[in-house]
Amino acid sequence: MKEEDFRELVGKYSEQLYWHIRSLVGSHEDADDLVQETFIKVWKALPSFRGESSLSTWLWRIATNEALGFLRKRRVRASLMFESLDAEAERVVDSDPWFDGDKAQRQLAKAILSLPPKQRSVFCMRYFEELPYEQISEITGTSVGALKSSYHLAAEKLKVLIESVD
Repeated sequence: MKEEDFRELVGKYSEQLYWHIRSLVGSHEDADDLVQETFIKVWKALPSFRGESSLSTWLWRIATNEALGFLRKRRVRASLMFESLDAEAERVVDSDPWFDGDKAQRQLAKAILSLPPKQRSVFCMRYFEELPYEQISEITGTSVGALKSSYHLAAEKLKVLIESVD
């Protein structure tokens, strides 16, 4: 792929990938960095792309893996500092100058960030991005049945968390 084609690819997908990653990590700065990291990996891996899945599915898989890797590192860092991930999630949402939601949106964002990373990714891809389970399955390598279960569990947890705030 030529640089011009790659620039076109970045232009076409960067905003979608940004919002996908942002829904997983919560922070504008982190999402911005992870989008860049995603496209660096895409550029390096393009010669080996075999077309077994669609290009967009492949991009989402790379972006999701980058975000989940980042979240794993953040979880390790929080445990080393003896902090809870819920406190970290609240700090991410409350300190983000780019977050412009009202109180209800802020509570939802905090609740979503408190979900385990894989549940969070399934919930965000299905609820916010409206991806079909089949595509999420290709992205995550998880069965459709397991995804439906994960989504249901995430929705139930969010319901409980949001109701407990009121």
